[in-house]
Amino acid sequence: MNKRLNIVLVEPEIPPNTGNVARLCAATGATLHLVKPLGFSIDDKHLKRAGLDYWHFLDIVIYENFSEFEEKNPEGPRYLATTKGGRAHTDIAYQPGGYLLFGKETKGLAPEILARYPDTAIRLPMLAEARSLNLSNTVAVVVYEVLRQWGFSGLV
Repeated sequence: MNKRLNIVLVEPEIPPNTGNVARLCAATGATLHLVKPLGFSIDDKHLKRAGLDYWHFLDIVIYENFSEFEEKNPEGPRYLATTKGGRAHTDIAYQPGGYLLFGKETKGLAPEILARYPDTAIRLPMLAEARSLNLSNTVAVVVYEVLRQWGFSGLV
């Protein structure tokens, strides 16, 4: 089974966040999946500036909508990062070939996506008064937990 990490941003809105995630994916060997609609152009200067010197390392796939993502990736567990998650991101064993899903900055993942995968909804522990963390920071924390569990395989 492919042990490569898959990061899925569903309807991201803010170019620098996606640029930061793209740089993270390039540095860790993860594939970046972007699900439209996007709140920016993929050629946006802010997006590229956040990871400009890493773009040639990036493996990126773009989908017209979530249904297309699901159709083209029928296998592999889905792990949904959400403030509504039932378990901390450290309380789950991430399987190879899985997908880490993150929603748009203003609303998170759609309720119908959350309802489809209730057993793998994860959250980052934080104060109850805190609304949420920045998207790119959240992705980085979860990605490095997965990589830690996998023994940082292939990384130096």
